[in-house]
Amino acid sequence: MLVVALSLVMSFAALAQSPSSTDSANSQPEEYKIYAEHPRLLMNSRRLRLIRRERERKTMRWENLQVLVRGKSDMSEPGFAYALFYLASEDAAIGKIAVQWALGAGADLRQLALVFDWCNPLLTESQSKILAAKIVKAMEREAKLETVSAVRNRVLAAAALADHVPDLPERTLREVFRNWWLAKLVPAIRKDRNALAREDGYPLLELMHVYKDCYAFDMRDNALTFFRDFPIYRAITYYPASFPAEDAIYHVPQYKGLGDPSVTEAALSRATDLSIVAFDGNTLEHQFLQGWLIQDRYIMRSAFAAPYEFLWANPYQPGLSYHHLPVFYHDTKAGILVLRSSWEEDAVWLSYYHGEMELFMDGKRTGLKPRGIQEPLQIGDHVVMVGEEEMKWSLNLDGNTRYFILGLKPDARYEIEVDDEEMREVKTDAGGILSLHFPASSNVGVLLRESRYQPKR
Repeated sequence: MLVVALSLVMSFAALAQSPSSTDSANSQPEEYKIYAEHPRLLMNSRRLRLIRRERERKTMRWENLQVLVRGKSDMSEPGFAYALFYLASEDAAIGKIAVQWALGAGADLRQLALVFDWCNPLLTESQSKILAAKIVKAMEREAKLETVSAVRNRVLAAAALADHVPDLPERTLREVFRNWWLAKLVPAIRKDRNALAREDGYPLLELMHVYKDCYAFDMRDNALTFFRDFPIYRAITYYPASFPAEDAIYHVPQYKGLGDPSVTEAALSRATDLSIVAFDGNTLEHQFLQGWLIQDRYIMRSAFAAPYEFLWANPYQPGLSYHHLPVFYHDTKAGILVLRSSWEEDAVWLSYYHGEMELFMDGKRTGLKPRGIQEPLQIGDHVVMVGEEEMKWSLNLDGNTRYFILGLKPDARYEIEVDDEEMREVKTDAGGILSLHFPASSNVGVLLRESRYQPKR
């Protein structure tokens, strides 16, 4: 059964992706009124039991958070951290610290909503009205912002205020779903998964958790292909080598620019992955991601990251070994290629997207143009080559090998001739990538040239 499961994961990563005919592109909640009691933001009954069980068992994640909170550390997001600690500990004194922050200096809409929802039993009638009014004003200020973070903030705020403020919560949740999610983001990510920036993954998952917890609605139904591959794509777009920071060891997600990686972005990337598994721990892809996440050496301990670690991590959720994940990902619709030689930290790693290439080798990141590869580059069982209008090479392969030819014309036809075989026609993907698979062979010549007959554009 495991062999069958692994072959399914390999096929998800290797095949060209296009919107599935089974995508329920326009499905949405039947209504937008919320009936759930507080707490209802990112905190269903199962998760609440989990974090309280962590407190009772005095686990490492709980002890990390407790040392920070009771030690009066300078919490990066005090409303979030103190309100979360209150939910787990039921310590009213800590909850009131969160309330006072929200009524006073607190200005971040997301945290205000979390405090209002998570600490609701501690609010007096007067405090509830004051904080609700403050949240409404913040929502009005951000009403026209359409970044994923800003939309997430309004969704959290609207869900928190349901049954406390008339009309606005229900209207906001409906408009976000129909006018932003269905009308804008879903079409974009169905066309190109890189339309969602990696840093937008976490706010999107918080938003998705709200609709799932409050409406029992799974937003993945609107873009099944994107979300099916989401955990695999996230795992393979980390660099092989981990990064030791002061508070933790991090997997480093692919980033642009020079210098060291951002620890904050690495922490939020891990938080995103943890929240993906929390969203649905039953799918095969999520179980592989859980195997990637659950190693204790990667537990986050900083004043910023520890609350996220405690909120989302589930050490009781079984995971599958990430070493069985595919070592390449090729999305033909978007023109994306990512591959690595293995899942070890000394692996060679390469990414290619619409002419932009990055190579990670011997602990170093190098940005390249396709012409920067002078000779065929062997990465595990894969060979990367730069394409020409006509090119010849010889195969001397001990086992099955996949060639990726980069830098060709996008969505173009090419003719390929292999010794002792009939000529056949192949087609590049949207990024000008051609994937060719060859079995074991020796001293066999290959000729590839652009076809004279190209599809009309």
